Amino acid sequence: MTSPVRFALTTPLYYVNDVPHIGSAYTTMVADAIARFHRLKGNDVLFITGTDEHGQKIQRTAQEKGVDPQVHCDEIICSFKDLWQHYNIQYDRFSRTTAPNHAKIVAEFFQRVWDNGDIYLAQQQGWYCVACEEFKEEKDLIEDHHCAIHTNKQAEWRDEENYFFRLSKYQVQLETLYQENPDFIQPASRRNEVINFVKQGLQDFSISRVNLDWGFPVPTDENHTIYVWFDALLGYVTALLEDGEEVTLENALKKWWPINLHLIGKDILRFHAVYWPAMLMSANLPLPDKVFGHGFLTKNGLKMGKSLGNTIDPIALVNQYGADALRYYFLKEVELGKDGDFNETRFVNVVNADLANDLGNLLNRTLGMLKKYCKSEIPSLDLATIAADHPLKALGETLGDRTCAAYDNLNFTAACQQVLALIQASNKYIDDRAPWALFKAGEQAQVEEILLTILESVRLAAYLLSPVIPNLSNQIYRQLGFPGDFNRPEDLVNLAPFASHSRWGLPWSERTLTKAQPIFARLEVPEASA
Repeated sequence: MTSPVRFALTTPLYYVNDVPHIGSAYTTMVADAIARFHRLKGNDVLFITGTDEHGQKIQRTAQEKGVDPQVHCDEIICSFKDLWQHYNIQYDRFSRTTAPNHAKIVAEFFQRVWDNGDIYLAQQQGWYCVACEEFKEEKDLIEDHHCAIHTNKQAEWRDEENYFFRLSKYQVQLETLYQENPDFIQPASRRNEVINFVKQGLQDFSISRVNLDWGFPVPTDENHTIYVWFDALLGYVTALLEDGEEVTLENALKKWWPINLHLIGKDILRFHAVYWPAMLMSANLPLPDKVFGHGFLTKNGLKMGKSLGNTIDPIALVNQYGADALRYYFLKEVELGKDGDFNETRFVNVVNADLANDLGNLLNRTLGMLKKYCKSEIPSLDLATIAADHPLKALGETLGDRTCAAYDNLNFTAACQQVLALIQASNKYIDDRAPWALFKAGEQAQVEEILLTILESVRLAAYLLSPVIPNLSNQIYRQLGFPGDFNRPEDLVNLAPFASHSRWGLPWSERTLTKAQPIFARLEVPEASA
C-alpha cells in the first residue's frame, strides 16, 4: 500500500495590531478549501495559519491601550481563532511568533545565515513605514512622505545602525529560480511583478532594529532586535515541529518541508517571493514549491478603509448569512489572483440563484417526486447500464476530472461553474423529460431512471463542492442516505476512494429516503443595501 501524498500549505501569519478583517477571512477561506480538497483526495495534509506578533507597530498599539504587548497579542489571537471557527476553517497548526519554540528556531536559522557570511552591520538611512514594517524608497511614497498603502500613515525618517542581510548576493540565483521554475510564483501577473522588481537590482535589507524591545534579540548582539520579517517568515518552520519534539531546525524540517503552497495577499509578495527564498538559500535549505499572491477585495467598487467608513465586519457578515454562502460567493465570484468586489445585493442574488434555486430546489423537487412516484425508495437500477449519451451521464462522467484539475490549478471559479453546469442540466432534464407525464402514462421504469440519474448528479455536485460548501454538502449527503461527514477529516474514509466518489455513477444501495428538507433558505437583501 502506497503512502498518502503529503501536502502542506500556509496562510500568511497575520499581523495582530488589530482584529482580523474580511481580507484575512478571504485568504483563510481559500486555504481551507484547498486543504479540504486535498484531504478529500486522501492526501496527508498540514494546513498552517497563525499570527505575526512582534514589531514596533504591535508595541505602539499595546502602549496606546496601556497594556503589555503580550496581553494585547493574546486578546487579538482569540478574535482570529473565533473568526476561523465561524467560517468553518479547519486548520491543523496555529503558529505564534511569540511561542518559546519559535525563538529557538529563529536563533538557529540566524546562526546559519551568520555563519554563511550573509549578515553584516551597517548604517541604515531612509523612510520607514511602521504600518508596513518596511523601509520605503522615496519614489514609492506619496505626498508629504505618506505610505502609498497606508495613506493615513506618514513614514518616519530613520538613521540608525542595523544588521543587514546580503540579498544582493542572491540576485542571479533568484533570477535563475524564476526562469527555471516558472510556477514558483503565481499567478503570472505576480510573477512578472517580481521579475521586474528583481531586474532593477537587489539591495541588501535590514534585519534588525535598535530601541525596540518587543521581539527577539539578535543572537550576536543583544542591543539589536530581530526585524519582524526575518522573525515572522520562520513561523512557517516552527509550526512544523511535533509536540514534545526537541526544538531544532532539523526536526522541524524532516517531515513537512518544503511547504507546497504559501497563499498570501499581493501586498506581501516581495517578502515571500524574493526575501524568503534568498534567506533559505543562504541557510542551505530547500525552497517552497509555490507562492500564490491573490488580489485585494473592494466593497461596491471602492477600496475599503476605516477612513472611508466602508469596512466589512467579517463576524457580523457570517452571523447574518452563514459560512457556506460566503465561502461560495468569495471562491466562485472572485477569481483567485485578481482583485474582487463585494456587493451585498449581488452576493445575495448569486447565492440565491445558485444554492437556493438551482441546487436546493433541484434536490427538493426530485425527492418530492421520488416520494410521490416511488414511495421514497431508491430504484433498483445499475447506473453503469445507463447509455453513454445520456445527457447527465455524459456531462457527469468527466466532471470529476475537470473539477479536480480546476482545484489543482486553484481555479475555484471554474470548479464551481462546472459543477453548477451539471445542476442546471439536471433541472433542464426534469423539464424536458416531464416524469409526471411519464408516470401517468405508466412508464415507471423511465421515471425511476430519470429520478435516480438526477439524484446521482446532485450527489456528485455535493461531493465536488464539499471543499467550498461543506455544511450544505453534508445536508445533501444525509438526505440521500450516504454516510460520511465532510467536516470531520477522520470520517472522510466513508467518502473514499476519491476516484469512485468523484465520478458519476456511484452504486446506490436500495433504501428508503427520509422526507426532503430545504437545505438553503433564500437570503434577503438588507433594506440599506437594496
